[in-house]
Amino acid sequence: MDVSNELGEFLRTRRARITPEEVGLPRAGRRRVPGLRRDELARLAGVSVEYYTRLEQGRSPNVSEPVLDAIANALSLNETEREHLRILVRPARRARPSPRGARVRPAVRMMLDQMDRMPAFVFGPTLDVLAWNRLGDAISGYSATDRPNLCRTVFLDPGARDFYPQWACVAEDTVAVLRWMATRDPGAPGLATLIGELSLHSQEFRDLWAKHDVKEKTAGAKRMNHPIAGELDLFYESFPLPGQATDMVLVTYVAEPGSPTAEKLSLLASWSQPEHERVAPERGGVTGSADRLED
Repeated sequence: MDVSNELGEFLRTRRARITPEEVGLPRAGRRRVPGLRRDELARLAGVSVEYYTRLEQGRSPNVSEPVLDAIANALSLNETEREHLRILVRPARRARPSPRGARVRPAVRMMLDQMDRMPAFVFGPTLDVLAWNRLGDAISGYSATDRPNLCRTVFLDPGARDFYPQWACVAEDTVAVLRWMATRDPGAPGLATLIGELSLHSQEFRDLWAKHDVKEKTAGAKRMNHPIAGELDLFYESFPLPGQATDMVLVTYVAEPGSPTAEKLSLLASWSQPEHERVAPERGGVTGSADRLED
């Protein structure tokens, strides 16, 4: 990605979110841009218009922390957006480049296999799904021969809108996470191809990518409409995997104890066990749920 262009587009989209009235400035005359003009943002940040213009054009590499903080405050940036701005201004803050063919450590794969009561996945820097456990396979339908990518699934899979009842929110979050991870590693293998493919085939992706929203994949809730188990309300937590050759994130899903989703996960877990490990559940427990699901 073109770093200078990324910086300028990010700042312009942040300016466009704020009206003069919101920051106590008069709306004088005809306006050619949505939101704040450059001169208005510069005034709020306490810098000259010329200085801010050079920054937005990527021509001010030695911006001080106080100036960056002033601009971030004027734009009402959240913590993730502030870090994103710093990375764009100072590319040295990026993660180390991703090598081609990066692999998940064997110990991480063993850990996934032993997390048999919760779905778990490992994502790479372009949201490739690099590894998953049996229960992750049970809720997603991935197989050993798949090379899945979350972005392609969300925007190009015809069944995604049925699988994610809150598809619009999932789509926004997915693009914002991809933007965050791509800025940290703009040379990640396959990144340019992925963005080009999604831009070519999905108007929704093009619109969301142009918004320049950024978000870390940390924690949240997600609703899924499983083709067999039905609706699943899950919470997810993500954990960076240190010591890997590239940025990788472990994402685990859990259900509220005692909830219908927890019961369905237990059922899916029993189905996903290898044949020799399966134990028939007692009548009135999970089997009763299976009977209801199969009706």
